[in-house]
Amino acid sequence: MPENCTHDCSSCGQSCSERDLRAPMNPLSNVKKVIAVVSGKGGVGKSTVTSCLAAAMARRGKKVGVLDADVTGPSIPTAFNVHQRATGTDAGIDPAFTAGGIEIMSLNLLMENETDPVVWRGPVIAGVVTQFWSEVVWGDLDYLFVDMPPGTGDVPLTVFQSLPVDGIVVVTSPQELVSMIVTKAVNMAHMMNVPVLGIIENYSYFQCPDCGGKHAIFGESHIEQVARDMNVPVLARLPIDPAVAAAFDAGQIESLSPNYLEDAAAQLDK
Repeated sequence: MPENCTHDCSSCGQSCSERDLRAPMNPLSNVKKVIAVVSGKGGVGKSTVTSCLAAAMARRGKKVGVLDADVTGPSIPTAFNVHQRATGTDAGIDPAFTAGGIEIMSLNLLMENETDPVVWRGPVIAGVVTQFWSEVVWGDLDYLFVDMPPGTGDVPLTVFQSLPVDGIVVVTSPQELVSMIVTKAVNMAHMMNVPVLGIIENYSYFQCPDCGGKHAIFGESHIEQVARDMNVPVLARLPIDPAVAAAFDAGQIESLSPNYLEDAAAQLDK
């Protein structure tokens, strides 16, 4: 990538997508698969999906890590109740471990205070994400999930170019703009030659605990049609379940039962 890169690929003749710009992995790391969890907009529960997927994959006996690439809004440590400061040696930065053995790295683990705002420009934030790949001693992992910030800006571009991403999972919600939002995320992945592994629809319905009826609080889902148009599978449709939000806020996402993404993890684990 040229030093004067503006990250506007539409006006650039460098053909970066055709060049190998990947950052080197830490010499003490061996990551088999990297899966990025993306969304076209904020507020769709992407971090919840990332943490639940990681927990579900760990239950399958896999060695799992989570790279929190949402630098300005890191929430992965909260989901796993990890609040200690990260440490390091000459070999690199040591990731934190959850109670269930999942490795995580987030900017919150490096800040003096978790509530300190990150007031940085895009290229600096993107550089931190690259450091999390190159300088963190991940060790041997079967899966590294990357929790991405929403949209198609600097950080997603950096992740797609700098990390050996094996595929993305798109998280969305059942709203009228879903087709356009999903299409943007899928098209970016195609531009960067990254496979789309599937779509997960969050907030699909609320199931009444009394009558068992399913109610489409945010409108009827169009995800099946969108998935057919995009030629990608639907991995899961998640209900509105207050227990999920409560588990996330309490740092108990690993012990959440049921974990609605166990089937999705099985589909990805092939």
